[in-house]
Amino acid sequence: MQARAKKSEGGTGAGLFEPDILLPNQYFAAFRRGRAVEGERRLMLAVLEDAVDSFRKHSVACDPREQASFLEAKEWFSSDDRSWLFAFENICDVLEMNADYLRSGLDRWRRAAAVRAAEQTAARYEDALQNATA
Repeated sequence: MQARAKKSEGGTGAGLFEPDILLPNQYFAAFRRGRAVEGERRLMLAVLEDAVDSFRKHSVACDPREQASFLEAKEWFSSDDRSWLFAFENICDVLEMNADYLRSGLDRWRRAAAVRAAEQTAARYEDALQNATA
């Protein structure tokens, strides 16, 4: 702690407040490696992983089933209902995660994915237009 304090006194301290960038599989791997995880926590982690996976895989889907999977995950993440054992807020509490931080990260990722998808669609459209006129 003293080394970190000395570093921030001498410099800008920007490294202290910069966010860590992790892939989802790196983040969830920390829970598997760390302490012994009882069955209920493992199940809650699996539910959370599945929801994140569905959210990310189907965020820009065209297929109605995939869109429904995305919307179900999105609704689950945005819900603040705690009446169900496997509610998002309850899982985050048990796994000692900040629910709002996870929500904001997923939202940022979704917006960036939508921009990428729009750019890819525009590029494909331009290619098709060039091929049609050539």
